[in-house]
Amino acid sequence: MPAAEFPLPDVGEGLTEAEIVQWRVAIGDEVTVDQVLVEIETAKSLVELPSPFAGTVTGLLVSEGDTVEVGKPIIRVDSDAQAASGTEQPGGATRVADSVPASPDVQATPPAAVPAPAPVAQAPAAPAAVAPAPAQQTPPPAAPAAAAAAPAPAASQPKHAAPVQPVADHATVVGTDESSGAVLVGYGSATTSPSRRKPGARRAAALAAEASRASSADAVAAAEAAADAAEDSISQAVEAQGTRPRKAVVSGIVLAKPPIRKLAKDLDVDLTEVVPTGLAGEVTRDDVIRHAKQASVFRNIETPEWGDVRRETIPVKGVRKAIAKAMTTSKFTAPHVSLFVDVDATRTMEFVGRLKSSPTFAGVKVSPLLVFAKAVIWAVRRNRSVNSTWTDQEIIVHHFVNLGIAAATPRGLIVPNIKDAQDMSLFELAKALEDLTLTARDGKTTPQQMADGTVTITNIGVFGMDTGTPILNPGEVAIVAMGTIKPKPWVVDGEVRSRMVTTIGASFDHRVVDGDVASRFVHDIASVLEEPALLLD
Repeated sequence: MPAAEFPLPDVGEGLTEAEIVQWRVAIGDEVTVDQVLVEIETAKSLVELPSPFAGTVTGLLVSEGDTVEVGKPIIRVDSDAQAASGTEQPGGATRVADSVPASPDVQATPPAAVPAPAPVAQAPAAPAAVAPAPAQQTPPPAAPAAAAAAPAPAASQPKHAAPVQPVADHATVVGTDESSGAVLVGYGSATTSPSRRKPGARRAAALAAEASRASSADAVAAAEAAADAAEDSISQAVEAQGTRPRKAVVSGIVLAKPPIRKLAKDLDVDLTEVVPTGLAGEVTRDDVIRHAKQASVFRNIETPEWGDVRRETIPVKGVRKAIAKAMTTSKFTAPHVSLFVDVDATRTMEFVGRLKSSPTFAGVKVSPLLVFAKAVIWAVRRNRSVNSTWTDQEIIVHHFVNLGIAAATPRGLIVPNIKDAQDMSLFELAKALEDLTLTARDGKTTPQQMADGTVTITNIGVFGMDTGTPILNPGEVAIVAMGTIKPKPWVVDGEVRSRMVTTIGASFDHRVVDGDVASRFVHDIASVLEEPALLLD
């Protein structure tokens, strides 16, 4: 057949241009129908373009990184042509390097690999109570020098003895874990020196040090004695403060009471990573909450060096250009009005805990966002006008819910939506939320997944924020934000108690949604978070 040129198609509604991210073929390659030719970045997502015909690639008409208008030819295929490797391409474009691997996960500008920072702590970090990793015998060529130089465990250390770890001045060794052999360490005030420790604590440290050099059976006996001595020391310290002594819980290197452990479990906090500030090294409620905030804000955030370049220029294109246009249009065309309400979400957290332990939800991620999403769908059914579109000539009220989820991705903020979410069971919604999140993070969200949304939610609580004033997704008249869920004083039956509290913030297009409707809508969401049993309605 004669040579055929493949023009850039409109892969989304109203698409005018796209950037060539990565060619999946080279000149001379044989291609088949529906074989992926190129990966492009539109204003909404990364898209793979399949070949509409078979043949031999005779020309790549644009280079990677070029922005191409819809309808412009980007590749030439000829079924009769022979491969012409190493030739210059029409239009000045050069052939894609054969050494570039074809991968569906390659981004336009992959970020440099930078080590993640250590979690920010309010107090000195506790030394790890785990055995050192064995030295790597033959480090791979690409391994960092620091990894290759990792210290090996001492050769003279007994096979079954607990590893000896440095202990900070403000730490108290309380024994040895029977199963792992790890030294158990409690942490007290950072200003406490070894000479000022309680006698019981000093005895515990001596016993634990001796246990690290003893046989396995002797280590277990010494650990038990050390734990008893440490608990006596804790009781003495509590009594010295004029309070009723309470027995601490020793587990691993953590001293924490059952309510604190339950709070940590609800917030998905690993107590072994929390820096304790309580009396005699106990983990307090504030310690858990502080760690949860830090973990949510600093998780997966890289800290690159400043470098020698004083300024960086970032072209406004692709997703960032689309975000800027959409937010500007929304903010200055739709008259926003925002409402806020504090919610006792204690029962929601309990409900989430039961779902996590249920065999029905095994293998699927369950979080408070699931209940929040279901609450919004439930409230939409009772307040239909918040699920509308304004067109200047008419208001279109949708009798279905395409639930948008604002997702922060490496490429920027996108809002894919779950189609017909009103028909989904709780399990189906949980699976859809998980699939949507993973697809967005991988940069594989399609324009169709972001089209036709009717109402949007955003979870700013994962960033440690209490609330905010979200901007409407263009074409919609309501967006609801859920803040962080944390313990706060709350009046229950005339008594002040600690409850898990969150704040809901919502914005509306006041051309469509009046104040009374907006208030009822937010109140209905809050009602479900306070009592998830309403979802049985």
